[in-house]
Amino acid sequence: MTHPEMPPVFDGHNDLLLNLYRKGGPSAAPLFAQGREGHLDLPKAKRGGFGGGFFAVFVPSPLDRSERVEAMQAERYDLPLPDPIAWEDALPVALSQVATLLKLEETGALKICHTADDIRGALASGKVAAVMHMEGAEAIDPDFHTLDVLYAAGLRSLGPVWSRPNIYGHGVPFRFPSTGDTGPGLSDHGLRLLARCNELGILFDLSHLNEAGFWDAARHSTAPLVATHSNAHAITPISRNLTDAQLKAIRDSNGMVGLNFAVAFLREDGRQVAETPIAQMLRHLDHLIEKLGEDRVGFGSDFDGATVPEEIGDCAGLPNLRQAMAENGYGPELIDKLCNKNWIRVLEATWSS
Repeated sequence: MTHPEMPPVFDGHNDLLLNLYRKGGPSAAPLFAQGREGHLDLPKAKRGGFGGGFFAVFVPSPLDRSERVEAMQAERYDLPLPDPIAWEDALPVALSQVATLLKLEETGALKICHTADDIRGALASGKVAAVMHMEGAEAIDPDFHTLDVLYAAGLRSLGPVWSRPNIYGHGVPFRFPSTGDTGPGLSDHGLRLLARCNELGILFDLSHLNEAGFWDAARHSTAPLVATHSNAHAITPISRNLTDAQLKAIRDSNGMVGLNFAVAFLREDGRQVAETPIAQMLRHLDHLIEKLGEDRVGFGSDFDGATVPEEIGDCAGLPNLRQAMAENGYGPELIDKLCNKNWIRVLEATWSS
């Protein structure tokens, strides 16, 4: 999957499985290899040097996305939190998406990776490297039976919340301007989930958690702190982005942040407008590298789940980002780290702990 002028990009977040779920679930898996509407498929990956990343299992809320996009084009917005989703409603949706990822591996479209060496091997061979991730733990029962089964199926990364509350904690709303200080932190169940993830070696993703939940995880986690797809609050003061204090905690844990390509989290005005220059992505990258160091920053695109800058467009546009980094003075070694080596480092540390 390498581009001739680009190291393969291993990316912190995509929503391909949700999109295939809406097209029929496992039966829609061939669309990935054939080419499809959206940000991510094999033909686009080959053109763009997309080598793999975190494939999210996500149970959607019954929201009108077009209405949300329209609301987030205003100067200020504060969308209501979606209602909680019950375990018995979430589980079938999640299992369908897990089955879709398994089907993609069965057809040879990708490799589900359980170890850092799995990722290295897939990238070296040109196979898409997939980490099974869960965004929002509504499908995990409080006895963790589902967690244990999903771990056996390949789950290696989990974000306890999306932008709605559940039994584990509280996510932040779509609100601009805002900090992430929007409610209580991890519940007792959430602290138990964190401990179980630490025990199994499942990455505990801090993206979408509110500030109180973040600091609960920082106090109790025995693993590096990781936000798979988040940006700098100092540049874009939206609830989803990380403050400099949070970035310092991630740095102190030798953790990781993946740059989110979603334009509302990149633009200083917080608006969801595709006419957002790559230069704005570099502003966030520069800030993240300054606060975290060059070994703790990568990409977390949110492909197939967000409006991304039109100069990127989809994963075939990743060379445009690489070229912009080079023109901005990023050397080959740093670009290698940002494209995949930093993710492999933090996953190896998390999965072997």
